[in-house]
Amino acid sequence: MEKIFNNTQVAFALKSDTELDRAYFLFKMISIEPLVRIGAAVTNFALNAHLPVEGLIRATVFDHFCGGVNENDCLSVVDKMYIKGVSSVLDYSVEGKEEEDQFDAALAMTLKTVEFAKERDAIPFAVFKPTGLGRFELYEKLGEKQTLTAKEQEEWDRVVARFDLVCSEAHKKNVALLIDGEESWMQDAADDLVTEMMRKYNKEKAIVFNTLQMYRWDRLDYLKKLHEQAKEEGFFIGMKLVRGAYMEKENDRAKEKGYPSPICSTKEATDVNYDAAVQYMLEHLDKMSIFAGTHNEESTYSLMEMMKAKGISSKDDRIWFGQLYGMSDNISYNLADHNYNVAKYLPFGPVKDVMPYLIRRAEENTSVAGQTSRELGLIKAERKRRKGK
Repeated sequence: MEKIFNNTQVAFALKSDTELDRAYFLFKMISIEPLVRIGAAVTNFALNAHLPVEGLIRATVFDHFCGGVNENDCLSVVDKMYIKGVSSVLDYSVEGKEEEDQFDAALAMTLKTVEFAKERDAIPFAVFKPTGLGRFELYEKLGEKQTLTAKEQEEWDRVVARFDLVCSEAHKKNVALLIDGEESWMQDAADDLVTEMMRKYNKEKAIVFNTLQMYRWDRLDYLKKLHEQAKEEGFFIGMKLVRGAYMEKENDRAKEKGYPSPICSTKEATDVNYDAAVQYMLEHLDKMSIFAGTHNEESTYSLMEMMKAKGISSKDDRIWFGQLYGMSDNISYNLADHNYNVAKYLPFGPVKDVMPYLIRRAEENTSVAGQTSRELGLIKAERKRRKGK
């Protein structure tokens, strides 16, 4: 297959020289691991101490990886990307909340993004995190099959009601809804709840999408079992496939608690697992829709090749490619340029609240071998190309 992801002219067409320089500076900083750790600590301290650093954060890391501080703020970015055929998924990236009123606020924001998506072709999906709508410990307790107290049961009923409200609105408005994956020890309860929503709202097609983190060695079997259930009960499956974002946390907890790690033992095993899930879903497109969330070029080429081999149109609306805003533009924009369905996750929210997300992104780029150097190499190539004009 023609290697299209090296085309930096297409990848960075929307970036001015100044924005390209900023991206270069950022990825250069991110490539230095101690700097990321120190930067994260200093940033957290400065924000918690209410030091006037928001402007600096906004002008650098925030504006590179986020769409804005609120949903309206994102629209200029959404429109700009859509000119080049890249869609957006507005992601309210406020994390780690514990209070009922915070969950209700996240619910209101998610419903607003569903409405936004209904009104705009440029926003084909809405998204939320299970822990945005309910307490982590509650999912964990349910996942461990513990009995909830009467008070906890009432709390869980409210979580279910929030899920149901978002899914029913998405169904009513015909907006596909991605539900993100989180840590394995809370994921079982989330999976059961999302499956319940699929049974209810995916009767005609996939509206509700769960997430499979393919660095978990048990996820392909989970998908196959779900497929059997879907055939028996007559519903469609929507799945976002990703590799996963909590590896160190997962391995540390498994070690500490003395159970086998749920994570594949090698990066290669994860890659094989990811591609196998993509292949399985493509073979059962009659019942499934796939959102392939990946920054891995080989996996992306592999999916493109499978589609070609099976005679599946690049514009088949059951297959979407997804990347995060601020990363892998060489994949996103070149896919769009070749007429594939592609969407960028566009995080937004108040600077202080979005910092945990941004710090995780920086750490992820540092830990994923080759990701940062690939980004830097492409930016360098584009700067050189522009200078040589």
